[in-house]
Amino acid sequence: MTTAHESPDHKQSTVEQRKQRQTLHTLVAVLVQVTTGTTITSLNKWIFAVCNFPYPLLLSALHMLSAIIIDYTLIRVGFINLKLKEATGLPAAAKFKVFLLSLTFCATIAFGNMGLNYVQLSFAQMISTTTPLFTIAISKVFLGQQHHILKYTAMMPICLGASFSLMGEVEFDHKGCFYIFAATMLRGVKSIQQSILLQEEKINSVILLYMMSIPSFCILILAALLLESNAIWEPLVVYDNRLWFLILLSCLGSVLYNLASFCVTTLTSAVTLHVLGNLNLVGNIIVSQILFGSEITGLSYAGIGLTLSGVLMYQNSDLIEDYLTPKGKLRGEDAKFKN
Repeated sequence: MTTAHESPDHKQSTVEQRKQRQTLHTLVAVLVQVTTGTTITSLNKWIFAVCNFPYPLLLSALHMLSAIIIDYTLIRVGFINLKLKEATGLPAAAKFKVFLLSLTFCATIAFGNMGLNYVQLSFAQMISTTTPLFTIAISKVFLGQQHHILKYTAMMPICLGASFSLMGEVEFDHKGCFYIFAATMLRGVKSIQQSILLQEEKINSVILLYMMSIPSFCILILAALLLESNAIWEPLVVYDNRLWFLILLSCLGSVLYNLASFCVTTLTSAVTLHVLGNLNLVGNIIVSQILFGSEITGLSYAGIGLTLSGVLMYQNSDLIEDYLTPKGKLRGEDAKFKN
């Protein structure tokens, strides 16, 4: 029922404007996520390989410190419509979930940065495309979620492609491979945790990044002190301003990437986030060859093609079924699947 002041046309116009704004926000978040995702990994690899900065844990801690400073500033200047006390006044259960996300998050970036010390950028990106495999396995085993049969089928080319890339890797390093696989598995766990906090707990993305960055920074800086004994004082003495400028860019890019990733997860899903991550694969492979002269074998190219085909099948399983199955039968199958 409409009032004299609100016609049906006005309502429809308002809904369309809201959809357009949400679409615009999603496109901006996707653009920022893809751009920063492509550049930050290459920048970190440059810092480690070209500038010979052997402190991945310290760099990860600086990323978290930057997130704390920037997010705190955004909250204080009123970027989001919440006061700091209101924003952090979550139930104990939600705060515990945020803490668990912090543990997963700092472990993910720490393993990822340590892995870049040992393997080629293209190889690291190739292995990271198997994240949907870990995501679907974790959600099935621990959350009891059911997935479409095509999504399980898509795991075959993804796994086969990753195997081809392993066999085709020219500079294979067991330690680096372990770090990259650990980061990839944890990335799948992190995506599910993020999705729960952003979509079910309805926590603002800026607030979530701020709250999880504090314990993550404490954990990472402590790990840097224990495992990278010279990480605090040597960089101040040995390295020049050019390196610190690159580290500053890396920190800013990390904050933008995490904020954009949280926004994409809020507006779409965790799976969409991984698919966008695979767009970064193409960009990083090109950058890896241009900047670092990485050698990619024919077997590696075959692995890339197989993995990307599996990812496309995984993401578009519903569209594939729509194309292959009549609508009436599809609806019946959907109802049966949901029940």
